[in-house]
Amino acid sequence: MHDANASRAAGESLPLTASAVLVNQVGLHARPSVKLTQCAKRFAAKVELALAPDGPWTDAKSPVKVMRVKAPQGATLHFRITGPDGEAALAAMLALVNDGFGET
Repeated sequence: MHDANASRAAGESLPLTASAVLVNQVGLHARPSVKLTQCAKRFAAKVELALAPDGPWTDAKSPVKVMRVKAPQGATLHFRITGPDGEAALAAMLALVNDGFGET
């Protein structure tokens, strides 16, 4: 039996993925975009988001790129995170979105 992951380079890992629904009234506008990018920048992991599970993916550490997503209230944000502190980064992203960015 062949293990597909056996040939992966050391330190390379599969991305962690999860999603959360935007509950704050105005969606992903300027203030939540900045909060999201500030949170993402606290981690070494690569943090990306998308409105669909298969992308296109946006760098969550770029406020301009995150604001371009223009996600309305009720939209589902999908996260894809790769890196050494990926689990903590994913938990922080989900908590921020689920909390309505402190606006609800």
